[in-house]
Amino acid sequence: MHIAYLLIGGNCGDREEYLKKAREKIGSQCGDLLAASAIFETAAWGVKDQSSFYNQALKVTVSISAKETLEIILNIEKSLGRIRNERYGPRTIDIDIIFFDNEIITLPQLTIPHPQLQNRRFALECINEIAPQFIHPVLKKTVEQLLFECLDLLEVRKLPPENTESSIIKKAPTVLKSSNEAIKKED
Repeated sequence: MHIAYLLIGGNCGDREEYLKKAREKIGSQCGDLLAASAIFETAAWGVKDQSSFYNQALKVTVSISAKETLEIILNIEKSLGRIRNERYGPRTIDIDIIFFDNEIITLPQLTIPHPQLQNRRFALECINEIAPQFIHPVLKKTVEQLLFECLDLLEVRKLPPENTESSIIKKAPTVLKSSNEAIKKED
């Protein structure tokens, strides 16, 4: 089994509903959802003349490779109306693999850890909520340290819990002893 940290987000239509559908599809097609951050609202990054985004981090157990996970994620995005016609442009849903265990992967279509994580406050805020002590396998710093050092000034606002469904997570057979080491839960 592998632990993947994903970032989901979007700024078109009913943003919260798209996040909910993405969580459901990820849970049914990729693996068990172990944790979800709150939903954060952020100004658009890259192309600024567009609606704000809702973003959320997920921790997921998967039994397939990172490349296979990416293929499923791309199909989920497509099923939720994602059209790739403008880099950093508006989208119904975007799903990124931020970390996949402690793997370092560099392929033409997939780079893990996400190469811009340390430069994007909105991503760090979400991941920090569920894995502050996870150590970035390339930069050798915790997510919490990366957030503290991040120079991105983009506004990031945590939505109140009563407005989100982030707490609906399946019970999983594993728990984390540390952010980088999964151990079997003793019942």
